[in-house]
Amino acid sequence: MSNLATRIGIIDIGSNSIRLVIYEINAHGAYRVVSEHKDSARLSERMGQDGILHNTDIISIVPILTHYARLCQSQFVTTVRAVATAAVRNAANTSEIVRILEEQTGLTIEVLSGFEEARYGYLGVINSMDIRDGMIIDIGGGSTEVSFVKDRELVQSVSFPFGAVNTTRQFMKGDNLTDSEMADIRKMVHEAVASQSWIMNSPYLPMIGLGGTIRTLGKMSRKRNRYPLQLAHNYVMKPGELQEFSILLSTLTIEKRKKIDGLSKERVDIMVPGLLILETIFEAAQSSSCVISGSGLRDGLFFETYNPKQPVKVNVLEASIQNILMLHPNAALPHVRHIDTFAMQLYDALAPWTDLETRGRLLLHTAALLYRIGVSVHYYQFLKHTEYMIQEAHIDGLSHREIVIVSLIATFKTKNRTQQQALVYKDLLLESDLTLIIKLGALLKLAITMDASETQPIQTLQIDSSATSMNLTMHYTHKPYLELKELNAITKDFEKIWELKLSTQDEVFSKK
Repeated sequence: MSNLATRIGIIDIGSNSIRLVIYEINAHGAYRVVSEHKDSARLSERMGQDGILHNTDIISIVPILTHYARLCQSQFVTTVRAVATAAVRNAANTSEIVRILEEQTGLTIEVLSGFEEARYGYLGVINSMDIRDGMIIDIGGGSTEVSFVKDRELVQSVSFPFGAVNTTRQFMKGDNLTDSEMADIRKMVHEAVASQSWIMNSPYLPMIGLGGTIRTLGKMSRKRNRYPLQLAHNYVMKPGELQEFSILLSTLTIEKRKKIDGLSKERVDIMVPGLLILETIFEAAQSSSCVISGSGLRDGLFFETYNPKQPVKVNVLEASIQNILMLHPNAALPHVRHIDTFAMQLYDALAPWTDLETRGRLLLHTAALLYRIGVSVHYYQFLKHTEYMIQEAHIDGLSHREIVIVSLIATFKTKNRTQQQALVYKDLLLESDLTLIIKLGALLKLAITMDASETQPIQTLQIDSSATSMNLTMHYTHKPYLELKELNAITKDFEKIWELKLSTQDEVFSKK
């Protein structure tokens, strides 16, 4: 770890599991997850009928927390936040639980209220997704939080006292739920939702799901559909899949569920009750789609700790791009920013004469800034590294389809090569996307040639364009020999792809 880096540790004492996530913030202010640990606890399952978590059960999680505290110390974590959610919050002896855990581990434990739990989940989502309006649902082990977001602001939220673990314990008497038990779960959830009319008053919005139940659901869906990306965050379930999985899992025995790809053995017994909660609220809210979020409560806690004065990002995509660039300073920042300026000028000059997707400019902008991040792995064949790094880098604010488009624009070499690359993602891309990728890829390649030496000899660019031609006047501070050579090499391909005549001239740059 660099001497200039700092680390923040977030310990989440949940009703089903206990997790530690360690974030590192480098000298440039960029952050990343460097360590993550998870242990099963099932605290909601251990609660007595009197609502008390007894000493033996409290002490049972001390070794986990002590281990996490030691990990934070050994990994040079400077700030640790340990929070407890529903199981501890709803216990009859909350104060005693906190006292024992603090005495035994040396940690300071924050017990989050239902509102705080919902708010941190909101912060995790709103800082990692391009969403203006929607419902957020977080199904934990001992509670379910539902939040309404409008214009990117948290408008309303509620915490229901049921989650995947305590619902399983309350209703499932045998190894599997009976039809009657499933009906009872639905009834309980319906009655809870009916007490919060705002959940039903904003139909046809996406429902963004957090928590183990929903992330497991997304994993099963990706496995079943042979999804071409390894991304969990911002994965959109297919219409009807939620109901299909609910029916499928409820008819299988626990042993058969263990064989389902994507469903962990730790969750086979609590998955159906969790799905019934999700499905019932999804239907009551008349949600348009189910979107999986990989960011939630722990990320929200990090964002607040990292930037307490402004925990909500103004522009999710721009913040994400800058974070990635600051994590990969080998990307030659003056160069890629120069390229981005030229790429935007070229796009704006040609936009009136072509029919490109509305977000095409944004996708080109992202590709221009990130096209060199592969250099941080290896200079040779860096475009190969750039492609998978863009797809795996967790670019917030873009859909999965858009992330693939950006990766192919950024690594564009030839039309034929791009057509081969795109075959892998044929189920994810639209028919029109290939044309978009090739045109914007050629445009980015043109912009890159104008700083081929990476010394920024061309200071300004004047563009005169029409439907059939484009003339570039380049103003330079020193003769751009390499730029002119590269420009000459790609002109024919560019003209063929864009179906226009490209001409250039260069002049000495003047500040007058």
